[in-house]
Amino acid sequence: MTKLSDHQSNEFTKLLLTGDSGSGKSGALASLVKAGYKLRILDMDNGLDPLKTFVMKECPTLVDNVEFCTLRDNYTTGAAGPKVSKPKAFVNAMKMLDHWKYDDVDLGKPCDWGPDVIFVLDSLSFFSDAAFDWAESMNPSAKDPRQWFYSAQQAVESALALLTSASFRTNVIVSAHVRYTDNPDGTKKGYPNAIGSALGPTIPRYFNHWAQCTNKAGKRTIQTAATSMFDLKNTKPFEMANTYDLSTGLADFFAVLREPPAKEATAVAKLKALTLKRI
Repeated sequence: MTKLSDHQSNEFTKLLLTGDSGSGKSGALASLVKAGYKLRILDMDNGLDPLKTFVMKECPTLVDNVEFCTLRDNYTTGAAGPKVSKPKAFVNAMKMLDHWKYDDVDLGKPCDWGPDVIFVLDSLSFFSDAAFDWAESMNPSAKDPRQWFYSAQQAVESALALLTSASFRTNVIVSAHVRYTDNPDGTKKGYPNAIGSALGPTIPRYFNHWAQCTNKAGKRTIQTAATSMFDLKNTKPFEMANTYDLSTGLADFFAVLREPPAKEATAVAKLKALTLKRI
């Protein structure tokens, strides 16, 4: 019999972070770098410019604590319009989840990175698009396109199951845009935007923590308390503030849940720009 006091819930944090485009999801990661975490970002959006800007402003000596790999499929154009030439972003992303290795970089298996590292999937929305392109390429002659959606949804859900499993022993942040859904009773709910509409309501079930980036009248915050629109949640609702300023919000959120990593000495750290890395 295992005692509840021995539960592993505080060992690693698995966070679903949603927000509309421009709400500050990528830039908000800078506060975690400043808090001493090492970030490993699977960049499906090619949109880390805000993060670089904030890191270089707030904690430039820690810039090398951010490692990222950008994966986007290439498009060609023809009479039928733009089309992915050879879908490989999703396959390469799954390889990186198993072993973070490319060129002369080898950081081992992400599942073994430990509590001082945060794996970031940025974003689930583009990751899902890549999964759909992969599914279509695997069965291009399918008579019913719903087969592509089903295969892509299954693949994305399996990836989320991996990231949130007990065997994936590192912190995780999955960022996603929002899909707004009209309910039969006239209410509206917001869910993570993935492939199709059926998967969105299922995604939060994989996470114990769900926060929302908002931008109201130019004031950007991270919301942690549930609303009529979003069923936000965390494992310490009695200690967590309902809102945090975006500039420090993620670090504040993590600080409630766990002790931050010990900061390494930065006196000899080199200032240099983040370099785009592709596979």
